[in-house]
Amino acid sequence: MEHQPADVHNLELLRHVRPPDWRNPRPRDRYDLVVVGAGTAGLVTAAGASSLGARVALVERFHMGGDCLNAGCVPSKALLATARAVAGIRACGKFGIEAPPGARVNFEAVMERMRRLRTDISPNDSADRFRGLGVDVFFGEASFKGPGSILVAGAELPFRKAVIASGTRPAVPPIPGLAEAGFLTNETVFNRTELPRRLAVIGAGPIGCELAQAFARFGSEVTLIGSRPHVLPREDPDAAAFVHAALVQDGVRILTPATTERIEKSAGSVLHMAGEAIHADAILVAAGRVPNVEGLNLAVAGVTHDGKLGVHVNDRLQTSNRRIFAAGDICSAYKFTHAADAMARLVVQNALFPTKGKMSRLIIPWCTYTDPEVAHVGLHEGEAKERGIAVTTFNQELRHVDRAILDGETEGFVRVHVRRGTDKLVGATVVARHAGDMIAELTLAMTAGLGLKTLGRTIHPYPTQAEAIRKTADAYARTRLTPFMHWLLSKWIRWFS
Repeated sequence: MEHQPADVHNLELLRHVRPPDWRNPRPRDRYDLVVVGAGTAGLVTAAGASSLGARVALVERFHMGGDCLNAGCVPSKALLATARAVAGIRACGKFGIEAPPGARVNFEAVMERMRRLRTDISPNDSADRFRGLGVDVFFGEASFKGPGSILVAGAELPFRKAVIASGTRPAVPPIPGLAEAGFLTNETVFNRTELPRRLAVIGAGPIGCELAQAFARFGSEVTLIGSRPHVLPREDPDAAAFVHAALVQDGVRILTPATTERIEKSAGSVLHMAGEAIHADAILVAAGRVPNVEGLNLAVAGVTHDGKLGVHVNDRLQTSNRRIFAAGDICSAYKFTHAADAMARLVVQNALFPTKGKMSRLIIPWCTYTDPEVAHVGLHEGEAKERGIAVTTFNQELRHVDRAILDGETEGFVRVHVRRGTDKLVGATVVARHAGDMIAELTLAMTAGLGLKTLGRTIHPYPTQAEAIRKTADAYARTRLTPFMHWLLSKWIRWFS
């Protein structure tokens, strides 16, 4: 992973995440915890363990902050914020605002803003900060020497416990001609300073959809290619349909299901599909992730793993070597920063104390930051059915929510699944402009074991889009008022009054 261009922002960023004059410390006789990887999982593990008094070493081969800071959440959300601003300007006419003609996107300035903001955030993940927290920070390739020690840059780090948090990297599909044509991934797309006139995006998952929409709003002619029947295949099909419509409205051409058979390099690139050729000046590959297990010498440490799922762990995030744990993308299907954070906190407890915190007890939401956003927690209706859980579903469309009407943001819904015969939440999906914020209330309810009755009793400010959640609770309450109960209550009211 390389940061380009070498401007003032990236040079300052590197001073924090990979200081050019850094000297690795002299190793201690034995560490209580050695952490491999300084992404979110590794940073949270190292900081948490050190704050509790443990002697901690943190090993990173590239940049502190990992994927999230350098090539993931932070730079992408900076671009998405600009893309939303662009869309707001173009849609201002429906709010009665007459914008001056000729407004355009200065892509070079957009990317400069992203680099500046990324650098502003980077001190929190910096090597200097973690040294100040009492963590020994080592830069270099980590490799297990045996079941109780790690080698890095010629030094041996003996440990009582270790944590593998080496993360993932972009998967590159075996498409003939792709390497010769050249392509971008999330690790390189944020280095661009020129907007591609034509962009082909291979992969219609969260990263592909988010960046396809952003670049389309910036002015690129974007073609989004997905191998599954619809975009965002992990999401509720109705939710994915809203995102599909939004992408099309922004000018994205969507091909699903479709497969790129080969790519030719000419003036730009030509992607050959079944019966069709797509011309592109740049190709962005967003086709999943691959675990970083190579080079760690996991076999000598007695850690089982594979090239698809990564490091194998039990419910306590413990590997086949009971002294070694794993956290984050390297061992989990939940490849999100907040999930890595939660797993790291669990690992600190289980590695340093005789606790039995379990991964299966975590309630993990996720969000795709398209416009509108799609947020989800728990089970989809189909997943509940596969597990033999009967559910009742309550749906509230935003077009019937006053604040959404006033905001001009009526495309979306709140959908809540409860265990049939109860008000206990099994899962929920939110499609809204700020779905990622709204899902937190439903996640809290699931975490605390609260039901729709409690959400219905919770006073929501009016007017807010979160009122849609209360409206699903109202819908549940109405199901309890059966015709017999209605008759009985009417008799009671007349008698009592």
